[in-house]
Amino acid sequence: MIKPNLVLFALLITTMNCSHPESDGDEDQVPDSPDYVLVIHGGAGVIVRDNMTKEQETAYRQALNDALDVGQQILESGGSSIDAVTRTIMVLEDNPLFNAGKGAVFTHAGINEMDASIMEGKDLNAGAVGGVTTIKNPILAARAVMEQSEHVMLTGDGAEAFAEACGLERVDPDYFYTERRWNSLQRLLKEDPQSVELDHADRKHGTVGAVALDMNGNLAAATSTGGMTNKKYNRIGDSPIIGAGTYANNLTCAVSSTGHGEYFIRYAVAYDISAQMQYGNKTLQEAGDFTVMQKLVEAGGTGGVISVDKRGNMHMPFNTPGMYRGFVRPGQRAVMIYDDER
Repeated sequence: MIKPNLVLFALLITTMNCSHPESDGDEDQVPDSPDYVLVIHGGAGVIVRDNMTKEQETAYRQALNDALDVGQQILESGGSSIDAVTRTIMVLEDNPLFNAGKGAVFTHAGINEMDASIMEGKDLNAGAVGGVTTIKNPILAARAVMEQSEHVMLTGDGAEAFAEACGLERVDPDYFYTERRWNSLQRLLKEDPQSVELDHADRKHGTVGAVALDMNGNLAAATSTGGMTNKKYNRIGDSPIIGAGTYANNLTCAVSSTGHGEYFIRYAVAYDISAQMQYGNKTLQEAGDFTVMQKLVEAGGTGGVISVDKRGNMHMPFNTPGMYRGFVRPGQRAVMIYDDER
């Protein structure tokens, strides 16, 4: 059944200012489920204080808080988890600090190719797009695939034609140009034209993601990325792959990944966490730590995940020096960057 066009839904977002206690957000086995939970990430990697100016750190923390503001407004007013993760991801896609949407990195050919996916836990419905170059907000295209087609993933020109048919905003490729990302490509081409870089000079896995639990007990997850600097051959990583970069199931949890995509695909990281909970009776923290901190480490894969379970427990494991991340639930909020802020 075709649902109303995505562009018809719009939400009034109120910017909220409040204190942000620094909490690791790890699973805490809450006795009663909170009304809502929203967890976000903006990529993981070699993110350390020595490589970050005070101004840069402030900008990243503000950007994470801006995204949390949007999702929190939706969830605390009784909105759905799928709307919350969609709108939250859009904020991150529109911010050039992150490797998604406006801040996407450049391929070897000097273009921006973006991927995104989204999934609802209540019915396992999902949508994804890969290798798109003119869709302003790829997460909206992924949601359109989920809600307005019988498919799960569309790629390239077909995905863009479908998005246009759904009325989604398309932009000139120049919209995605940022000097920072362009310079990263030029530097890499000069140093080693055959190599790819996970993001830029700090070797960060550039991806944005959001997971949420709403007042109706529904989980949702979404992920968006600009891929790898200097990538070739229309390479696609884990971000648009359901079960690798994104997964949500009301029986277990919602997960969004950020990392070296090939490893996250091979080990079906997002689904693996859910499966351990469903079939092995592990907690969210046990499952996440085993997958991210043991299986991936042993395989040589780097990155992390954000996750929330059906009871509102959160976990954000990562095996890199840092991960841009944050969460909000009633009475508590935090944004974090470095490993020692766990």
